[in-house]
Amino acid sequence: MSGELERVLIKAYTDPQCQGDGMATFEAYVNPHELTLAYEMEYDAGQGSGTTASRMEFKKIKPGDLTLTFFLDGTGANGRPLVVQDKIESFQTVTGYNGEIHRPNYLKVAWGTLRVKRCVLKSASIAYKLFKPDGTPLRAVITAVFTDFADDETRVAMAQDESPDLTHIRVIKAGDTLPALCQQIYGDAQLYRQVAHANQLLHFRDLQPGQRLQFPPLERLA
Repeated sequence: MSGELERVLIKAYTDPQCQGDGMATFEAYVNPHELTLAYEMEYDAGQGSGTTASRMEFKKIKPGDLTLTFFLDGTGANGRPLVVQDKIESFQTVTGYNGEIHRPNYLKVAWGTLRVKRCVLKSASIAYKLFKPDGTPLRAVITAVFTDFADDETRVAMAQDESPDLTHIRVIKAGDTLPALCQQIYGDAQLYRQVAHANQLLHFRDLQPGQRLQFPPLERLA
């Protein structure tokens, strides 16, 4: 419904594809008043002999970070009852280590038109702000940093790097042939022998759907 309050949701998944409804969800008690998206470019700062400036040749875009701050209030001042420590434990369960998959959960962070898919928790800090006389926390602030997560195929698709001077990763589909892929990537189908050798393929025609192949930079094939 238009105008209805939509709260920030963090959904946990055991599957890196983050499909379905997720295994658990953390809902913000109140929505953050600020979020920060950070991106970083990585360059090769090699310097030629006899020069004073670096080349700063572009290498890649690093995974982006999303920083969110969650305010928890157990005083009842805003009319919504809350047990602060229970909410913190819910956050830690959703975003933390999962013994079933032997790693932290895969996550989605969703809020309105914001969709940060396939992310993981990078770091979190909890600041307790107010206590009862017996030490029970009444207010706390969780500051969490999430970082993008994607497998090799997804990163290549997102970057859409088509230059032959970069390393490419392709997941073989039915009907793919090594000469055709070499023509697509390098503009030269005859390079299939070098690519087969780079991937230790005994028979270049024996490609299997789902198989991952690396296509090295063109200069390495020369």
